[in-house]
Amino acid sequence: MSSKVLLSIICKLMIDLSVNLAGIKLHNPLILASGIMGVSTASMKFVEENGAGAVTMKSIGPTERVGHKNPTVYSWGEGLHNAVGLSNPGAEEGRDHLKEMMETLSFPVIASCFADTVDNIAKVAQTMLEAKPAILELNLSCPNTEDDFGRMFALDTKATERAVSSVKKIAGKTKIFAKLSPDTADIVEIGKAAEAAGADGLTAVNTLSGLVIDIHLKRPVLTNKFGGLSGPAIKPVAVRAVFNLFKAVKIPIIGTGGINTGEDAVEFIMAGASAVGVGSAIYYRGVDVFKKINQEMKEFMQQEGFKTVEEMRGVAHKN
Repeated sequence: MSSKVLLSIICKLMIDLSVNLAGIKLHNPLILASGIMGVSTASMKFVEENGAGAVTMKSIGPTERVGHKNPTVYSWGEGLHNAVGLSNPGAEEGRDHLKEMMETLSFPVIASCFADTVDNIAKVAQTMLEAKPAILELNLSCPNTEDDFGRMFALDTKATERAVSSVKKIAGKTKIFAKLSPDTADIVEIGKAAEAAGADGLTAVNTLSGLVIDIHLKRPVLTNKFGGLSGPAIKPVAVRAVFNLFKAVKIPIIGTGGINTGEDAVEFIMAGASAVGVGSAIYYRGVDVFKKINQEMKEFMQQEGFKTVEEMRGVAHKN
């Protein structure tokens, strides 16, 4: 082995990918995003073995929900388009799944919950909190509605404040993260409202609402017609959200939306993210994408002279 190769190996070993996320240590900043493989302990274990730093389970609601009929997911070329319909087993069975995951996995498990009203999201949260997850992510950016117009919590500052506050009061030692929507006119105001209500962190962003029409069948592709866009096409939107939120709040941010490579992850971190959510990249690069992104991050950090992730966080604001 040449001295140059040996030096390169030593430099990579010196690079530290661990991060502190609201007081919770992750051995790397890559988190499985909610809704992707987060439906069973076995799939979560597979993700752990393939290099993730933490996992987010699929969102749990008040009662069992079947979801929409197929087709529910479609690859439209620049990303994925999905409307699964929030299928889940309900709060009590979801809590039991969460307990099993936490007993089996050796790294942090992030629970995720949704509901249609503030009272219901607090009830679901209370049930999920019985398992004492490291973080409870409030999915405020799916069709959770408190009025007849079908607005998400994350489109309104007051609804966001009420939802976060209601859960924070009962959270105990579990950290509460609010998952925000890119569909809002001002994501910064929503993020500030979540912080003011006691959120320990933010997840930015959820999918971007869209519609894809099959011109040969002359109808929308998805059974639900409208769905969430994810993947490479939404990355600049998500990076912008993280960049602007970082300037406005003091709580940590999980950046998510179109992260496929180590350079993508670094871009979010330089925008201000403390950790990053990886989801659709599994479709594009396989479940070992976490190992690939970790390696690509290390190679970039070695080339640019970074020893830790924290050294990169927010540097885009300084240059």
